[in-house]
Amino acid sequence: MKYFLIILLSMKVLIASVNIQTSYTTIAEIAKTIGGDKVEVNALANPHYDPHFIVPKPSLIAKLRRADLLIINGAGLEIGWMPSLLKSANNGKIRSGSSGFLDISHAVNLINQPTNVSRAFGDVHAQGNPHYILDPHLVVNIADAIAQRLSRIDPKNATTYTQNLEHFSKQWNVYLTHLDAKMAKCTDKKVIQYHQLFNYYLGAYGYDNYGTIEPLPGITPSSKHTIDLINTINTQKIKRILQDVYHEQKTAAFIAGKTEAKVIILPHDVGAVDEADTLENFYNVIAQRLCQ
Repeated sequence: MKYFLIILLSMKVLIASVNIQTSYTTIAEIAKTIGGDKVEVNALANPHYDPHFIVPKPSLIAKLRRADLLIINGAGLEIGWMPSLLKSANNGKIRSGSSGFLDISHAVNLINQPTNVSRAFGDVHAQGNPHYILDPHLVVNIADAIAQRLSRIDPKNATTYTQNLEHFSKQWNVYLTHLDAKMAKCTDKKVIQYHQLFNYYLGAYGYDNYGTIEPLPGITPSSKHTIDLINTINTQKIKRILQDVYHEQKTAAFIAGKTEAKVIILPHDVGAVDEADTLENFYNVIAQRLCQ
């Protein structure tokens, strides 16, 4: 049995020709679908933690040293942790500007682009809101960018990547039809959120965001700001406070206790909550919890 397992593992190494490292888990799930048995995929960031601040551990450096392709979210989301990892890994294949470095943000249109990037406005992202992965309608764009890059660095398997993309795109468009129909039945579309994390999803389905618990991105909520939010919620009769898994939850709970709104925990990445264990389930959980 031991030798049989060794043979199987050896065969897997031979079949999987491209080692892909992604910054986050949702990107990893898409890459697995497009790459199939031609790739080995790993996500560097733990989905339970703040994606802005991932600890650059030595184990992550080792993974990047072996990578043939690095796929990042981009738009400044990894700026606090990826550069130091790349410098330590010293892998020429995945340096910025190389064929083994893919910034997915170039495949989508970013929203919330600031007119001023002064620190007075908090931790703003100069290119725009980086949390585009929350919009399920952008998944095919991302998959297409990954397929093109895989075909470029692994041309002998280009046909496989193209076929995988075509098959996935058809399946995903069917899935989107059902998801859109489900979201169309949601009538109460007033929310506040902790951070401007769900803007893409909210915009895709016509939700109105009346504010954030953070007064500015990355800034701790003050008492005055919290009271102002309570007044807004009561005046506008808002029933939902959208809370992610990594920010503190005491403020949202306090606000909920002073209003008729309830706190809804939403995942920001595949695996952020137990039920969001696949790509489809990730968006299913958001839809189910948002519409409850």
